[in-house]
Amino acid sequence: MKFLESLKGSQTLIFGAGVTGTAAAEFLRDAGSKVHVIDEKEESAEVIRSLEKISLAEQRFAVVSPGWRPDNPLVRSARGAGIEILSEIDFAWRIKNEVNPGQIWVSLTGTNGKTTAVQMAEAMLKASGIDAKACGNVGDTAIANVAGSKHTHLILELSSFQLSWSEVAKFKASALLNIAEDHIDWHGSFAEYAKAKFKIAKICEIFIANSDDSVVKTGLGNLDRSAITYTLNTPAQGQIGLVEELIVDRAFATGDAEVIFELQDVKPAIPHNVSNAMAASGLALSVGAKPAAISSSLKSFHLDHHRLEVVFEKEGVRWIDDSKATNPHAAKAALYSQESAIWIAGGLAKGADMNELVKSTSKRIKSAILIGTDAPLIEAALRKYAPQIPIETLSLGKTGMELMREVVHLANHQAASGDTVLLAPACASMDQFKDYADRGQCFANAVKEALDV
Repeated sequence: MKFLESLKGSQTLIFGAGVTGTAAAEFLRDAGSKVHVIDEKEESAEVIRSLEKISLAEQRFAVVSPGWRPDNPLVRSARGAGIEILSEIDFAWRIKNEVNPGQIWVSLTGTNGKTTAVQMAEAMLKASGIDAKACGNVGDTAIANVAGSKHTHLILELSSFQLSWSEVAKFKASALLNIAEDHIDWHGSFAEYAKAKFKIAKICEIFIANSDDSVVKTGLGNLDRSAITYTLNTPAQGQIGLVEELIVDRAFATGDAEVIFELQDVKPAIPHNVSNAMAASGLALSVGAKPAAISSSLKSFHLDHHRLEVVFEKEGVRWIDDSKATNPHAAKAALYSQESAIWIAGGLAKGADMNELVKSTSKRIKSAILIGTDAPLIEAALRKYAPQIPIETLSLGKTGMELMREVVHLANHQAASGDTVLLAPACASMDQFKDYADRGQCFANAVKEALDV
């Protein structure tokens, strides 16, 4: 019996009532399955909090949302009862193989830059006349872009959570951008986090990786497969790299080498953004994109909001929102792009260490304004490795706009011509804001309010 046929009249479990769980539940109900949605944080007519009300023996399988840990007691109970646990990606893959077998999947992961790179790849493919859609951890779910979809290509952004759960899905090509400390609280250790990221190398035909990243480079040496790598240095055979002002392909080119795009095509042309464009071009080339189309798409490509976004500039002071910098690696890249920053940082560190961040960027920090639950971690690192930097640590009482008004007020008094006021928190936002976008928007609103824009 085919997979879809087996769903009719079956019972299935969904762990999580968020975006992923809702999409899976809707598809399963339409396919004729009785769906049980479980969420420990929510209960309603359609959502339960425990397994007590259902018969585990009657469940066909379970679809787990990315944020659920493998050691969650409910997940362990289901697995102990012999229920197959599927990631949303694996679930969508099984559906795709029956209803849309010709659809080509490529994927991308990394600690930072994932969303930017998949959006770049989407733009490159579209410019080449290929009907492509970025999805997964960005935008729509994979499920929503399989059944009834006209897209011939999907570019999936995959988180470490999704990779941890996925066992079945296969990709024409996959790219690994970088690996740095993040989500240690979920994975338990950096080694387990890196292992989850490198899992992407095992589920693709063509593997593309950043040889400039030290952790990725070390991991490449332990792989039993070949990889196409990209670098900001001169490329060797089998690489994509930088030759003066040109990004050159020596991996996919029919001849010895071919220019893909120029450095000036990328905006802003800062190292990590150029690196993202290289990864995206590798994915695009792997499925037929043309260099001319890649170049033209980059010329018109703009970063999403809250990614090194210039909010305002006045009297020689730039106010930049990089609220998406939710870990030290991303904050480091943001600080490296500045010369003299009033650094706004803090939130939920997710188990990450702040010492290396401070040591490597201290010369670019003029002063620091710290917020959030784990502000003391950053303050301790600053006092140990950069005691000359003035610090303002705000109390935990305020949230949202009230907090950002105080932050902007302090920053405005500290900033002088030539400085950048940089929101690059190195932490997650949920202790004081709805999410990173809310944090960034509150910052932008507070800046415009304070400067009478």
